[in-house]
Amino acid sequence: MQVRIHHLYLSPGHNFFGRHGLGAEKNPTVEVPEVVCRAGRGIEGDRFFDYKPDYKGQITFFSWDIYQQAKTRFAVPDLAPAAFRRNAVIEGVDLNTLIGRRFTIGGVEFEGTVESKPCYWMDQAVAPGTEEWLRGNGGLRAKILRDGVLTAGEHELVVGEAVPAAAS
Repeated sequence: MQVRIHHLYLSPGHNFFGRHGLGAEKNPTVEVPEVVCRAGRGIEGDRFFDYKPDYKGQITFFSWDIYQQAKTRFAVPDLAPAAFRRNAVIEGVDLNTLIGRRFTIGGVEFEGTVESKPCYWMDQAVAPGTEEWLRGNGGLRAKILRDGVLTAGEHELVVGEAVPAAAS
């Protein structure tokens, strides 16, 4: 199956994570043409690199289609895909079908772990009502199983075996 990665992002610091009651930080989300994925560690240069052992969100994916729908739904035509603070904005796959599965994109192997659930900050970053609207479509958190460089552009997606529940 062919997929397209439209955007790749890194953010060196947390804007929302762990900030309840403190207000958002202003760390940039930087668009890059490629990201260096390290097995079990995350993406070099990203805020979650070496965050903690076996972290389920070493990389996050967000649907291009959901992004397009959000712009229309919330009447924000100039909304940047970076507003969702996910690492890869991808088209051509229902991300929820990758939860609990191993998959490869561009030679990099991943394990889909859980939905990247939206939080109340989405109402501030995008528009009021975004958090509720995104439930079930907040993106995909994944572990990186094999080192590699992920680039923007067209790639083959190879979906592998289901991961035993205890392993994810």
